Order: sequence, then structure tokens, then C-alpha cells
Amino acid sequence: MTERALRLGTRRSKLAMAQSGQVAQAVRQLTGRPVELVEITTYGDTSREHLAQIGGTGVFVTALRDAVLRGDVDFAVHSLKDLPTTQPDDLTLAAVPLREDPRDALVARDGLTLDQLGADLGKGPARIGTGSPRRMAQLNAYARAHGLSIETVPIRGNVDTRIGFVRSGELDAVVLAAAGLTRLGRIEEVTDFLSVDFVLPAPGQGALAIECAAGHAGSGTDLAAALAELDDPYTRAAVTAERSLLAALEAGCSAPVGALADLLADGQVVTEMRLRGVVGTTDGTSLVQLSTTGPVPTSHGDAIALGRELASEMLAKGAAGLMGERAL
Repeated sequence: MTERALRLGTRRSKLAMAQSGQVAQAVRQLTGRPVELVEITTYGDTSREHLAQIGGTGVFVTALRDAVLRGDVDFAVHSLKDLPTTQPDDLTLAAVPLREDPRDALVARDGLTLDQLGADLGKGPARIGTGSPRRMAQLNAYARAHGLSIETVPIRGNVDTRIGFVRSGELDAVVLAAAGLTRLGRIEEVTDFLSVDFVLPAPGQGALAIECAAGHAGSGTDLAAALAELDDPYTRAAVTAERSLLAALEAGCSAPVGALADLLADGQVVTEMRLRGVVGTTDGTSLVQLSTTGPVPTSHGDAIALGRELASEMLAKGAAGLMGERAL
């Protein structure tokens, strides 16, 4: 008898469908079972408010999680950066696959880079759209430091909508996650990749989260154990450290917090993990940016400790005062 199809819950956006489709294919190859996508509308998809206004944390996630817990779907795929930092007891983060490029990317008119765009040519500041206070803070800080003339403009919408603002001439550029553009097959539209040396990504950016009910069993097979085959341990350690930093700062995923953990190698041998974090005011006038380095985490607890250590240092430098209202 043919086993029933596994049901994968996903948001309805083109990007969510693209990344969920990639996971579905991997699960088919792994389990030999058919996988069908089940489209679910989340509050973040229907609200027209800016993410900073509706809180950001969980707005793209709750409906998917509820569908898993009701048994409407067997598992769900999220952009990991959208997940609240507290993991519910009745759900398990079964896999964090290999991370895509975590950088932010600029899509600008006339093929311009950020430095070219911000060069004051007497036309007024270049208008750059983003829905992220984190991006605003770092872009404005970079512009101040390098004498660039830019204005960050809050926007909402999917990738088509955002790039459409540039194509129509309403904006000079928009900033998007490189990972999303890669998964949509649109990476060639990028005119400038923003170095993590001056724009740190959102914690978990570029990574996916595959989540199922804790202890879920189907047809005698532990689904969580099967999905765990897709897990990349280095990616999981990195995003765990980044999200631990976010949690220790008591900040939600719409707060102006950037973080990136990367591996430092001595030749071919990975020896250490470096965690960088930044908090700033959206106008770019104040930033707290620090880093810490430690052994590559060998446990979940080690990765959490690395994030907490850096958060403690950042709070001691005044980070709390730069985040506005903290998520408690």
C-alpha cells in the first residue's frame, strides 16, 4: 500500500513556496514518500502595517505552528529569522538545513552600488526602501561614516512589490535578503552585495527551520528523526548563537539587532566560531557593535552561552537604550 503524502505547511508567498518546494524535494528523496504543499495564510501576510508596528515576532509563524499542532499538516518550513526565540515544548525544530548566503543585497536603479548611489550629485538623497529597522540603522550609520547622501524609506510587500518600487522610479533602491533572491532565481538582479563588515544580517537570516510536532510518529516512522537528516550542525550552531544573543537582549525579530556567527578556519580545520552583534538607532547616530570568539560549539548549550556572553557585553555598552521598547 502506498504511504500517504506528507503535508508540508507553508506561507503562500512566492518565496515561501520556492523554499518550501526545495525542502519538499529533499524530504521526498530522503523518505521516499510523496510530499504535498499546504498553503496557509498568516497574520503577517494579511496585515498592511509595517512589521515594526505589529511586533514582527511570530506574525509569519503562528498560523503554521497551529496547523502542525492541529494535525492539519505534518511539518512546516519557516524562514528561521521569523521564529520567536522561545521554542514551544510541543513543537520540535527538527532540522536547520545548510544556510544560504546570509548577506543583505541592494537592487538599485541603473546597476548602481550603494557607494555610487549615495554620492551626492545635487539630486538630493538617494531613497532606499527597506522594512527593517536593523537595515535602516546600519545603512544610515554607514552613510554618515562615508559621507553618503541617502534616505531610508519604510516599505512592505513581497519581492516583486519591493523591486517594483525601483523599476517604477518611486525608489532608487531596495535592500533584500540575498538568500531569498537566490531561492527565487533572481540573484542576477542584485547590483551590490552589502558586506557583513558594515551591515550585519538579521539573526538566522539565510537559514530555514523545519518544524514538526514533538514526538510525532507517522506510519511507524519518527518524522522528527527522519527530518533531522537534513540538519547541518554548523548552521544550527551558528543560528543558535545568533538567536541566543537576540533572546538575551530581550529583543524581537523586528528590533534593530543584527548578528552573524561564522566559522574561523586554520587551513582546512575549523577551529573557532566568531559571533558579531550590532544594535543601533534607526537614524544611525548610535551603534553598539561588538564581537566575541570561542571554540566551535559542540552542544546546544555552548552555542547559547556564546550568544549570552556577547549580549551581556553589548548591554554593558548601552545596547538596551538603543532598541526602543524591548520584547519581554
